[in-house]
Amino acid sequence: MRPRIGFGFDVHPLKDNHPFWLGGIQLQYTKGAFGHSDADVMIHAICDALLGAANLRDIGFHFPNTALEFKNIDSKILLAKTVQLLREKKYTIGNIDVTVCLENPKINPHIPQMQIALAVAMQISEGDISIKATTNEKLGYVGREDGVCAYAAAIIFSA
Repeated sequence: MRPRIGFGFDVHPLKDNHPFWLGGIQLQYTKGAFGHSDADVMIHAICDALLGAANLRDIGFHFPNTALEFKNIDSKILLAKTVQLLREKKYTIGNIDVTVCLENPKINPHIPQMQIALAVAMQISEGDISIKATTNEKLGYVGREDGVCAYAAAIIFSA
């Protein structure tokens, strides 16, 4: 089996009184990520990491933010579709490693629930999904709580 590594990044602005979807679950907070879909930066970064590892372009190519069919879509659906694209090319997922950058809310208590939601969407083990968070030490758009971003790495294997 030949390993392939991919990297993904996503960023969305935070908007007052908007739902905050992260890692496939809704967090209770005064702000939420805003975008064409549900703006789940963690899932979008994972999709890009998986697509990049398989040399299948990026999330915007497959699920453009100009397409009405993806307006307000649950990003877990996009992730499942991404995994299906990989399976069609005979790839399997090894593991996922994600870092989310945000000041608030604190996500540590939610990580197990996120791992479950992501594992179901990707049909892999929760133990193959690492989720970490960091602040931006009050610097930049993340530090001002104007936005949230996520980085993801994925390893996949070809037959």
